[in-house]
Amino acid sequence: MAQSKQVEPQASRPSHRRSAVRNPEGNTRLTAMTGALLFVILAVEGVTILQVGSLFTAHVFIGTVLLGPVALKTVSTTWRFVRYYSGDPAYVEKGPPQIILRLLGPLVVLLSFVVIVSGILLVGIAPESWHDRLLFVHKASFVLWLGVTAIHVLGHLFETATVAPEDWKPSTRKAVKGASLRQALLLVSIVVGVGVALVVMPHARMNFFHEALPSFGQ
Repeated sequence: MAQSKQVEPQASRPSHRRSAVRNPEGNTRLTAMTGALLFVILAVEGVTILQVGSLFTAHVFIGTVLLGPVALKTVSTTWRFVRYYSGDPAYVEKGPPQIILRLLGPLVVLLSFVVIVSGILLVGIAPESWHDRLLFVHKASFVLWLGVTAIHVLGHLFETATVAPEDWKPSTRKAVKGASLRQALLLVSIVVGVGVALVVMPHARMNFFHEALPSFGQ
């Protein structure tokens, strides 16, 4: 009799599982790390606002550095948005953020760029005839940004505090592929921000802004 061939069961393909780990979870880690970095930089920037007269140079420099991390966080959150609404199975399985955070997210991004860019223009390249309007935009957008960002930060506080350190801890680093790449992107965002700040600072018109400081604090 011919011996029957035993067919060994094929191992289930973990490609979908690996994709789910590599993509949505990696994106979540990058977003959380960038959010934590922004929280620290913004806290330092907040100190300069309290004493903007004596810390004005630091205020301008740190505010400009924010451009890099803000851009990175915008890219990471936009990527999740695009992948989810384009029907990527791994991102659909993970699900969207809460509705209030989805509504506030674009406002945070928009207002962040308005605050930073108006500040750079105010002390940098904008004609002096624009200064009054730019100062108003800078102050108004900052007030709006502060309120929207406070709600946004509180909504993500637990997730950020939990997820942000995972690429830096040996026990969780290897659980999601791409930790080195995410850390490199974070470093590049800081370098880009510092680079922009170094370009802006020599052209910053400090005299005008010191004259505007009384109204800036009102």
